[in-house]
Amino acid sequence: MIFRKSILSSDHCKEDTMKKLLFTVFFLLCFATAAFAKVNINTATVQELTALPGIGQVKAEAIVKYREANGSFKSVDDLTKVKGIGPKMLDKIRDEISVETKAKK
Repeated sequence: MIFRKSILSSDHCKEDTMKKLLFTVFFLLCFATAAFAKVNINTATVQELTALPGIGQVKAEAIVKYREANGSFKSVDDLTKVKGIGPKMLDKIRDEISVETKAKK
């Protein structure tokens, strides 16, 4: 009887461990997706822009002000039209940004 109880207890531990493992994997996948999502420079807030490497508060504000004054960026390369963003900075963040536009209804 004691042996049987031990086996059942062991199975329960394995089930709990498996549940914890699956939860951890799910959480990590969700986090990884968010971490690797590109920043849309046509819709990003100042706070979202500052998450980009080399983009601080001042440059992020300049990007938003430029966008408000001139409309959406047509391409990632248009970001160099913003004061303080040159070709080297653009190359540094190119893979982390996008210029998706809102779909027309």
